[in-house]
Amino acid sequence: MPRADGARTRERIIDAAAGVLADLGLGRATTKEIARAAGISEAALYKHFSGKEEIFIRVLRDRLPGFGATVFDDPDRAAASGVAENLAGIARAAVRFYTASFPIASSVFLERALLERHRASVLELGAGPRGPVDRLTAYLRTERDRGRIRADTDTEHAAALFVGACFQRGFFCAYDGTDLTDPELDAFATGLAETLMRGLAR
Repeated sequence: MPRADGARTRERIIDAAAGVLADLGLGRATTKEIARAAGISEAALYKHFSGKEEIFIRVLRDRLPGFGATVFDDPDRAAASGVAENLAGIARAAVRFYTASFPIASSVFLERALLERHRASVLELGAGPRGPVDRLTAYLRTERDRGRIRADTDTEHAAALFVGACFQRGFFCAYDGTDLTDPELDAFATGLAETLMRGLAR
């Protein structure tokens, strides 16, 4: 029972943090605010999380749209679909992720000291913004090894171009305060995947 209660408390903290971070941004949000929103003491919060950065990462992983986890984490499923189809799925998830995460993460750039503390904490937790490019690079290498894209493909730069385009589109949506409709997102994702595939196809 205590273990189940602990899990419920952690989930309550993450739910509360998602709202606080969306309202205040990472730079202004505090563990005190998050604890208050979760209905617990700040001391109780620290029994479950090491600090704001760990909570932030859990919010990104558990409460924001996933970043193509099916393709990255299920090689058999990825192999059963075409490369362009997989890339389009990754693009749809990436745009949703970046659109949702920009309002939360952007305030970390307000102060250099805040950014440096955040960077150090995130690196210590084994996370960071390079993760999507690294994971897509690994996926493209797998497809290169399967012979489904060109043998001379520069997977790292292809991944950087692809993720960068998704990042930019997510930024535009966050800046404009709008979300792409499903047809608009599908058109963007399909167009981006097909454009990249023109350079990758054997």
